[in-house]
This record gives sequence, structure tokens and C-alpha cells, in this order.
Amino acid sequence: MAAEKKTPEELEDMLISAPGASAGDGWKPEDLRMFTFLQGILNRIDIAYVATYPPQQCGIATFTRDLSGAISKYVPFSDRVIIAMAEELTIEQYPKNVKCCIRKGDKQSYLDAADFVNDSSIAAVSLQHEYGIFGGPDGEYILDFLERLKKPIITTLHTVLFSPGQNQKRIVQRIGELASAMVVMVQMGKDMLINNYGIPAHKVVMIPHGVPNVHRVNAETVKKQLGIEGRTILSSFGLLSRGKGIEYAIRAMPAIVEKFPDAMYLVLGETHPGVRNYEGESYRQELLQIVSDLGLQNNVRFNNRYLTLEELVNYLCATDVYVTPYINRDQITSGTLAYALGCGKAIISTDYLYAQEVLSEGRGMLVDVLDSEQIGAAAIKILSDPVAKEEMETRAYKYGRRAAWFNVAIDYLNLFHKLCASCRGPEAAVTGTTSILDQGKSN
Repeated sequence: MAAEKKTPEELEDMLISAPGASAGDGWKPEDLRMFTFLQGILNRIDIAYVATYPPQQCGIATFTRDLSGAISKYVPFSDRVIIAMAEELTIEQYPKNVKCCIRKGDKQSYLDAADFVNDSSIAAVSLQHEYGIFGGPDGEYILDFLERLKKPIITTLHTVLFSPGQNQKRIVQRIGELASAMVVMVQMGKDMLINNYGIPAHKVVMIPHGVPNVHRVNAETVKKQLGIEGRTILSSFGLLSRGKGIEYAIRAMPAIVEKFPDAMYLVLGETHPGVRNYEGESYRQELLQIVSDLGLQNNVRFNNRYLTLEELVNYLCATDVYVTPYINRDQITSGTLAYALGCGKAIISTDYLYAQEVLSEGRGMLVDVLDSEQIGAAAIKILSDPVAKEEMETRAYKYGRRAAWFNVAIDYLNLFHKLCASCRGPEAAVTGTTSILDQGKSN
């Protein structure tokens, strides 16, 4: 018997209870029969992910772990192959799914890794691109790896510069020639690749930054668990570096505290390992000095650790206003901002490119970079109007649901299957899969 057809709205409700949701959730057998896509992806498709990877501490390492893990839940019989980018003089205890390492400054290791892929069952390569994680000027050594590959390449761009240097632009354009698809996380990134870099439009795909599957909870309940009950919480998280602009958020606190004496700003996360190797903890010490100078010892707290996902989500759930005071207006992605959206938080952000797009339509408030006064005024406005704050949180959470990792995994799998089918020939491409949401719309 054919499965009952469902509306797009009903499909969205089912996606929210997809694998990866809370215990006990999931699709019923009669629902599964309607998704021919899922029947297709049960077939083996081995993907190699080229990126930094935990225990390395950086945003791309976390992204790669979360993306590959989410995809693996849909294709449990496929290999999850990690090719980890590593520093020359470091030794890491990687998990067993790291099958190969590329040493950042060792050109031969890029070629060896490409040979490993070519000689394996790997169907496609998912490259996470950020200039700084690869060797050579502007990370150009990655081109040696890509030029030697004989498998389809899907490149996710974590940085798209509005005004790149000549060599930076050359590298991205060459990646565009070699890759079957280039993934960006906001529409603005897609427009820049097409208009500024000349990448063919058919190669550029927009897939949002994934976020944890978090159910909204009462902030006061979580505050009590964390020992911060009775406080109005502002927070920022991530690896600490000067570009994060934390000093501007701290300098906004006196105005906020004057209006809300119980306000406390949490700066969550340790100093970025690369920054610590270069300048130690000098930036953190400068921030501590600002706190002391302003007499904010009771209103600003630091948690100098690399937080687990569970700890991070708990702090976000306890947050009343989340702040990203970043200085670089060209920033095209932000995992921290994406996570705050996924947790349904009221958000204040400087107007960098990623924030401009994801916080539009009332999902947050934008302020100018380097402007503590605007941060303070925005926080006071949000905290003074509980009804408007709740509306902002609801819009943020609704946007974040679409970016839950189980949905993002489906988008990537759909792309992998489409490209692999195209490589096998026209007949295979005709029988390629379509995404669950597209099926729902056609029903």
C-alpha cells in the first residue's frame, strides 16, 4: 500500500523528530516507506573528509566531527574516513576513523593522501577550506592534493573574502575548477563566489551551518544547575583571540549593570591554541585588566576551558542575551552564532556578513563593530521588553531548526549522491536521489 502523501508542513514536523532528536523520537515504519531517498542512501557511500579534526581545537575540527557524525547516522554501513590536517611537530591521539594525516608544511604528504584516496573505495572527498589550515602561501599546498585526486570533490568554504589578495583569489578559483561543487553557508557567500570570483553558478550550493538538535528549555532551570540562578546572563563562547572583540562587550557592561544590577557576562572558552603559542595569554590578561579597571569583578566571569558540547549547550540555554562582537566585517561564517540560533537565543552581533544574513527578519540585533555603546543599548532594549525578546527568540529558534545537523546531513548526502551518480554516467544520474524537503514539496 502506498504511503499517505504529506504536506511540506507535516514533513517539517517529521524532520524535527528525525534521528538525532531526543531519545524515543524517530520515524514510524509507514513514514519511512514514503522516503525513497532514504532507501537510496542506505547504499554504501564512503566519504573522505579533509580538515582539522579533534583532538585539535578549532572551529573547523568541531564542524568536521559534527558533519561527518551526522551523515554517518544515515549511512551506518559506509566508512567515515577522516584525513586530518596536522602540524609538522605535533603528535595527536586521533580516533580510529582518522585513516591518514597531511602534514601542513610537507608537500609530499598532500600527494600521498591523494594517492590513498585514489586507491580506496572512497566515493567522494569533502574538503573543508580555510586558508590558514593548509601549508604554503595562503594555504596553496592544498592544490597539490586536489590536482592529483581522481574522485569528485565537494569543497565547503569557511571563508569567502570580499576583497581577496591576488593569490587568495587564484587559489579559490582553482579550487572552483577542480571541485564538482562548492558549498557556502549563506546566500551572500554564493553571490560573492559567482560575482567576485567567477565561479560557475551551477557549482555553488548553499547549505547552512549545522547546529545541535536542542529543545528549548526554561533558562532559570539551567541557571540553577550551573550555580548562576538569579542573574541576567549575557554570554559569548569560542576560542579566544583578538578578532573576537570581547573587550567591546566588556566595556558595554557598566551601562547594562546600571539598568540591570544582576547582569553577568560570561566569556566561555580557552585561548585559541595558535594564539597561545604566539603570544601566550596576553589578550586574556588585557581583558581581565579591563574588568578590574571598570570594577566589574562581580559582573564578568571567564571560563578558561575548551567546553564539551553538553557544557556549551547548557550555558547557551542559560543565556538571556548572546553576543558576537566580532571585529572582521568580512566574516562569512560563525559556528558560535549558528549555535546560538539553534538554541533560540536573543542575539546581539556586530554587522559582519554572516550575521547580516542570519539575523535578518527580526532574528537578532546588529550593531557597528568597535562600538561598546551600541552593544549596551541593544542589550538594555532587549532585556527591557520581555515580549519582544520572546518573539526574537522564537524567530531564531525556528531558523535554527532548519539548520539542525540531521537536516544539514541530508543536504550533504543529497549532494554527494547527485555528484557520484553524475560521475557514473547519465543513466545513474537519472536515478539519483532528491532531498526529503524537495519530495515533500512535490507531493
